[in-house]
Amino acid sequence: MSDRPPPGRTAPPDPVAAGTRTAAPPYVPEVRLRLADEVFGLWGRTGRLPYWAFAWAGGLALARHVLDHPGLVAGRRVLDLASGSGLVAIAAARAGAASVLAVDVDPLAGSAIAANAAANGVAVSVLVADLLDAPGRGPAGAEAAEVVLAGDVFYERPLARRMLGYLEHARRRGAGVVVGDPGRAYLPRDRFVRVAVHEVPGCGLLEAADTVPVTVWRLP
Repeated sequence: MSDRPPPGRTAPPDPVAAGTRTAAPPYVPEVRLRLADEVFGLWGRTGRLPYWAFAWAGGLALARHVLDHPGLVAGRRVLDLASGSGLVAIAAARAGAASVLAVDVDPLAGSAIAANAAANGVAVSVLVADLLDAPGRGPAGAEAAEVVLAGDVFYERPLARRMLGYLEHARRRGAGVVVGDPGRAYLPRDRFVRVAVHEVPGCGLLEAADTVPVTVWRLP
């Protein structure tokens, strides 16, 4: 069956391409992403907050950390959880990961990740799914990950609780777990070990300040 629209009709615009432009995000100039210039118009057109159309501070710091410390992922199977734009997944691929799986619940994020990976010339597998309620019962690619990365995932209490459960499961089965967090209220700091602090510039569109301190943490 053809995907072309019927005669006399035009195909609806691709929200990823139509609502964004290709640019290098701040702090990680090696990567190019489809990024939006504003939040609310794109939110209204897509019906949900377009996390995938912005480079969030937690992801920027985590991507920078991965690129600056490629030994964290080089030669390893990597899972980027709540991937959004795919920024961290792309950084892992560029840093020499053996394979990268980017997971997000939003189908538009899946499309954005695929487009961004192609624009950067790296191989990133995409999975649109919610893995958090079934740790240990996810697809083989996720369960085989040797490194789990997550940028800015502790901004809501219910999500933070589910996320911690999944990350602790990954750590128990032997995966390294590293997260980037810009001081969100629901990060359980007592469960993590501080690795580095990044002063991430250019965040004024999404955060209260133009420069945001972001901590990279690992789960011991």
